[in-house]
Amino acid sequence: MRGPWSPGAAGSDRAECPAAPGAVPGVKSIGFLSFGHWSPSPTSQTRSAADVLHQSIDLAVAAEELGADGAYFRVHHFARQLSSPFPLLAAIGARTSRIEIGTGVIDMRYENPLSMAEDAGAADLIAGGRLQLGISRGSPEPARDGAAAFGHVPAEGETAADMARRHTAVFRRAISGAGMAEAEPRYAGGGSGLLPVQPHSPDLGERIWWGAGSRATAVWTAEQGMNLMSSTLLTEDTGVPFDQLQAEQIGMFRQAWADAGHHHEPRVSVSRSVLPIVDEEDRRFFGLSALREKRDQVGKIDGLVARFGRSYVGAPEAIAEELAADAAVRDADTLLLTVPNQLGVDFNAKLLGTIVRHIAPAIGWAPKARR
Repeated sequence: MRGPWSPGAAGSDRAECPAAPGAVPGVKSIGFLSFGHWSPSPTSQTRSAADVLHQSIDLAVAAEELGADGAYFRVHHFARQLSSPFPLLAAIGARTSRIEIGTGVIDMRYENPLSMAEDAGAADLIAGGRLQLGISRGSPEPARDGAAAFGHVPAEGETAADMARRHTAVFRRAISGAGMAEAEPRYAGGGSGLLPVQPHSPDLGERIWWGAGSRATAVWTAEQGMNLMSSTLLTEDTGVPFDQLQAEQIGMFRQAWADAGHHHEPRVSVSRSVLPIVDEEDRRFFGLSALREKRDQVGKIDGLVARFGRSYVGAPEAIAEELAADAAVRDADTLLLTVPNQLGVDFNAKLLGTIVRHIAPAIGWAPKARR
């Protein structure tokens, strides 16, 4: 297996190209999204949980060196994937200085809201206020009722999705600094009233994102005052191409945000699978994908008809043109690039470097130092 990434492994030059002439204005931040898979297979560069954790840190360091803006991680339980996110986020926060560090997403069915508030506050303080936490009601998991195994069962008349939203409301109140537990004067220095969760990280509440899989959920997200995180699938299908349906979702979110009268500017992210082919190694891994993954797909998830977005595979100049025409990418301010993490740090650093140098300028992105 490959060792820790170093700047020379994929070219030490940071992305320095300004936005291309005529580039579509829009995307201000680009980060990677890792699903954190690991497998004992000899073809995997992440053969253990330790491998994927250490390599996640190394890839975040590499992404910062390359000029990217964020390192995001998917959270799954009872699977050979990343699960407990906050130790990882804190470790990355201690090793980096600039990039945003986030999740996409944490399943709130599984979370104790006050414990999560403590962990999030601590990790955010270690990172200097760089956490961007994507949360949601979760997706299908390998465990039949995993949240119950964690001690979380919906109340009478409540669905699992309702429970996730209830946990979210308590979590958001806790990270706001509000009092959450009655003081015991004998041990609280004679104080009374409600005690807040500690540690508290100011402004973390404005950096919470909800993973919305439909237009209606996007509207709810805006009403709640959370940022919008939209993935590579939507749990609805109106017959229009995925990027147009997702752009409609983003438009409804922004309108609902304006109607709600919130006082800060919202953020919107979309995820895309972008796999540039620049050498024989890339062609070996993704050559067939370039032939079969050029179109949206329609299927079912959780019993609902869902539309899945296409992958962008091929020569960098062709991907740049196609991605610039993606309606949802144009309307978002943040683009998360799903990475094949089992191919290792060096490969993914090379992939990210190709994207930030040769593809991202076409969608209006430029390194923050050049903005």
